[in-house]
Amino acid sequence: MEKADLVFLCLPDAAAIEAVSLMEGLDTRIIDASTAHRTSPDWAYGFPELSAAHKAAIQSAQKVANPGCHASGFIALVYPLARSGLLNLDSQLKSFSLTGYSGGGKSMIAAYENEKEDEMNSPKPYALGLAHKHIPEMKAVCGLQQTPLFVPIVDDYEKGMLTQVFLGKDDLTKSVSLQELLDLYKNWYGDSQIQVGDPQGALFSNTLAGKDGMEIFVNGSSETGYVLSARFDNLGKGRAVPRFRT
Repeated sequence: MEKADLVFLCLPDAAAIEAVSLMEGLDTRIIDASTAHRTSPDWAYGFPELSAAHKAAIQSAQKVANPGCHASGFIALVYPLARSGLLNLDSQLKSFSLTGYSGGGKSMIAAYENEKEDEMNSPKPYALGLAHKHIPEMKAVCGLQQTPLFVPIVDDYEKGMLTQVFLGKDDLTKSVSLQELLDLYKNWYGDSQIQVGDPQGALFSNTLAGKDGMEIFVNGSSETGYVLSARFDNLGKGRAVPRFRT
């Protein structure tokens, strides 16, 4: 690590923390793929599409924390609402996220591809204690005052993700139309690799498997509320959108 210009840490949290301590005093730049540093004020959060400030911080930072997979979808949907003043930050948002089994790493891939049991043909919600490891970054990056209610779901397909967030009338600071929400996202993400699609009657979660972009969809109305959707690829361990483009 001492001889490298840039080090990628692909380690469990405890090992990542130990590795960073060994690099104290070095000029080496670090990108950490673990959960360990994603809410640390000393680390840049590696999601440049969120804002010009995020992009500038990544370009100059010595330490960059790579976003989590489920968190990437949630934050892409919620951050623009929070920063624009449309979201009631005291609301307790509700969300779920579908993922292919490759997001679970070697053991889960082996289970689905080599040791599969009949029940694994169906979707499996997990982290039902509502304490999934991505929740702290969802809350911190978006500036939420309430911890979101979030459940991830793994299903019987290799890769691809679909994260959805539900907005009720009380979650917004004012009534907004479907077109106003679509325009907000289109203006926020511009010509980046986060693209806004037309409202859909149904969405498949593996459409962007093998691709490195993200699609955002908005459905609903000011009368019924809205469902926000982010579709992308987990690419084995969850990093899909190109986080470190400069």
